[in-house]
Amino acid sequence: MLLEITYRTNKLEKICTKYNQAQKEYGKNMAMLIHQRIAEIKSADTIEEMIQFSIGRCHALRGKREGQFAMNLEHPYRLIFTKDNNKVICVKIEEIVDYH
Repeated sequence: MLLEITYRTNKLEKICTKYNQAQKEYGKNMAMLIHQRIAEIKSADTIEEMIQFSIGRCHALRGKREGQFAMNLEHPYRLIFTKDNNKVICVKIEEIVDYH
């Protein structure tokens, strides 16, 4: 079973699902990476699989971001997501951010 994706905001959904919108907001390289990461999430069976095989350098976050996961975009940006409603098969894209 593949992961289902939801989005925290409509704007974030447009960026993650419409290449032109992502390119307008972040430029060509970031747009390509954002859409690559979304495709990788969609094709994974579990978040744990993404972490195990370092897909997009997926990793769990700690501290005040406990419960969130990150995937690398163009340095220093990360695609942040959570397990939606604690379902293993659904992730919620939270933000694209430089949290460093």
